[in-house]
Amino acid sequence: MEFKNIEDLIKLVSESSLTTFEMEQEGTKLILKKEAQAVVSAPVAQVVPQVQFVPEVSAVPAAAVQNGDVQMEAVKETVTDGQFITSPMVGTFYASSAPDKPPYVKVGDKVKKGQVVCIVEAMKLMNEIESTVDGEIVEILVNNEDMVEFGQKMFVVK
Repeated sequence: MEFKNIEDLIKLVSESSLTTFEMEQEGTKLILKKEAQAVVSAPVAQVVPQVQFVPEVSAVPAAAVQNGDVQMEAVKETVTDGQFITSPMVGTFYASSAPDKPPYVKVGDKVKKGQVVCIVEAMKLMNEIESTVDGEIVEILVNNEDMVEFGQKMFVVK
């Protein structure tokens, strides 16, 4: 076996994912071994800012009220009494385990502490979120596939 052939084999093995290569030819035995490189990854700290939601209130001019120009809008009011199930992480909210499956819970359902109520996908991992309280779901505050923040209220339970 010629030296040039050995060099070519070394190059091929080093560029491949092989860790061991053995060859015997004309009484010459060639064994090439390489150590697999360990992939080292350090944990990444994730800083999640906490955002406080302050509803925006707009005042209607008194002149518009006197002229009768004010149009009433249907405003969905959020239930403020009761207990809340909040998101323990930042991610995407899913009401069911799959698009063709029924939601884990809906308004009017009774839930027990520890019962799965939704999924929050974070970094391609599906995390089942369990109820932290017993009671009845009176309102679902997020829509399917909405982004949720850490601590964001997702369900109102009475």
